[in-house]
Amino acid sequence: MPIVYHKQFIQASVEECFNLARSVDIHTKTTANTKERVVGGVTHGLLNEGDTVTWEATHFGIKQRLTAKVTHMNKPAEFVDIMLKGAFSSFTHTHQFIEEKGGTIMIDTFEYKSPFGLIGRIADKLFLEKYMTRFIISRAKGLKAIAERNAKTASSCLS
Repeated sequence: MPIVYHKQFIQASVEECFNLARSVDIHTKTTANTKERVVGGVTHGLLNEGDTVTWEATHFGIKQRLTAKVTHMNKPAEFVDIMLKGAFSSFTHTHQFIEEKGGTIMIDTFEYKSPFGLIGRIADKLFLEKYMTRFIISRAKGLKAIAERNAKTASSCLS
């Protein structure tokens, strides 16, 4: 089972990073390159434990739907979502937020299992693991840009 692990330092509070990462509206902004949009479940605002959301996106030129459920939440340190329906056999995405001097370390751990047995494992090695790594990193960079822009705006308002 491949595991994508990514750490990102963000110059913003843990609370800000945590809330941006679980925002349905921000998710669509940080995944614009795959034309991700909400088609079911929670359609706006912040996801909470027990919530489900269905995304529609284009990956590898194919429009796909994926339903995920938030199964664990420890505000503002961690939340976990799992796939209920979608192209993978399964996935678990753990989002962690650790306060660090001057900001937050955001850690994504994305564990997935590809469908189709041996063919899926070959696809992982050939392209899928690299694709998912780029996807997770791209989203983290998008969250970083939004959080740091928000933090800068908030601090200039206080000056």
